[in-house]
Amino acid sequence: MTTTFRALHEPGRLLLLANAWDAGSARLIEARGAAAIATTSAGLAWSRGHPDGDRLPPGVLAAAVGEIARVVSVPLSVDIEGGYASDPHAVGENVRAVIEAGAVGINLEDGAAPPALLCAKIEAARTIAAKTGVDLFVNARCDVFLRGLTAREAAVPETLARAERYRAAGCDGFFAPGVRDAAAIREIASALGPLPLNVLAVPGLPPLAELRALGVRRLSAGSGIAALAYGAAQRAAVRFLEDGVLDFGAAAPYAEMNALFA
Repeated sequence: MTTTFRALHEPGRLLLLANAWDAGSARLIEARGAAAIATTSAGLAWSRGHPDGDRLPPGVLAAAVGEIARVVSVPLSVDIEGGYASDPHAVGENVRAVIEAGAVGINLEDGAAPPALLCAKIEAARTIAAKTGVDLFVNARCDVFLRGLTAREAAVPETLARAERYRAAGCDGFFAPGVRDAAAIREIASALGPLPLNVLAVPGLPPLAELRALGVRRLSAGSGIAALAYGAAQRAAVRFLEDGVLDFGAAAPYAEMNALFA
């Protein structure tokens, strides 16, 4: 699985990740042709009754990862936010848990914390992965654009400075959610060289063909599909509670869903 997942990031390829949030969504996405499954931290947390933002209990995450791994046969990458701890050693143990549950990749983010902390977490993840014998793909998420951590003109230089630090710490991919300007994407991808650039599907992002040309190698839906699914459920529930009507026009057929787990 690890070799397969790494191959999906080779130059010239663009990996599309329609992020799942539980076993059912993961199996459905796989059945529609996904080459790999990645989780959304927000969607998974909501599905387990917790808020997003490093507040999901690590044991709950590991259990969810195990459930997803049981029903899919493609590589699985897990968004572990900031590792659910500030201590790199504790992050390493949380990484061990998701590896043992079936993950071959992780997303690990810096958020508003100093870059040095993510470097230490990446190093801890690499150490644990080596001990488990899994060639873990560590995707380092840089939140400079997403959180507006710098002035606009400083965003690209700061992002690239962090990318170099995270590469030195041992990351295998670099995620810059929130970037949408074509010139900025081209500059970041070019500076990263062989390190795959991951971007997030957001309004205003260039179309797929252009992203390929700009050098993007991974495109994530993030929490978008989960949010759309919950939005559809909310609209259906509101109408049902108002007039007792359910419109099954867009529903996944019962027999088709059930067959995915037979």
